[in-house]
Amino acid sequence: MSERSVDVVVFDIGGVLLDWSPDYLYRELIPDAGQREHFLTKIATPSWNQQQDAGRTWAEAVAELSSLHPEHAEWIEAYDTGWLQMAKGIFEDTAAVLTELRELGVPTYALTNFSAEKWEVAKASFPILTQFDGEVVSGAEQTVKPHEKIFRILIERFDLDPARTFYTDDMQYNVDGARAVGLDAEQFTDPATLRKQLRERGLPLRP
Repeated sequence: MSERSVDVVVFDIGGVLLDWSPDYLYRELIPDAGQREHFLTKIATPSWNQQQDAGRTWAEAVAELSSLHPEHAEWIEAYDTGWLQMAKGIFEDTAAVLTELRELGVPTYALTNFSAEKWEVAKASFPILTQFDGEVVSGAEQTVKPHEKIFRILIERFDLDPARTFYTDDMQYNVDGARAVGLDAEQFTDPATLRKQLRERGLPLRP
């Protein structure tokens, strides 16, 4: 194992620790695959959802989109009221890495694009999300990854040394944003690779 080069580990949430996808809900609500794809790519789009990640309230989001597409109002409202059904659960192998880091006394933080409202729902439903030493949630900060501002908030709020802070995220453009401010960042592909990346930086995780 190499000499320890990081002191802190920061986790993205969706796609890394939390298995979340609108498909989990809308497969039930819209059985027709073509109709479902149209709704999730042309109406309740990822960019529409990201505005909630950037701080817009769900009440405002649902009202605005429903006024534009009244024929789909019920499906639009379900994105809010049925949000928890999109969260299939925690990736247990990633959770094991987080738990082991905490047992080793390594500070851990969450940095996530997430609606502030739904983050509270997620924490109430998945207690491991409450176990970080701190969190930076885009909806609360009203800025999203990969913008530099949210990474600066993380660094300054928790007084981190970027070069000794490891960040994992499933989206390469977020990894690029993290690297741009000096964080040691790698794309998340699977828990085993994450464990290997951390061991390469000298953290004594189990193989």
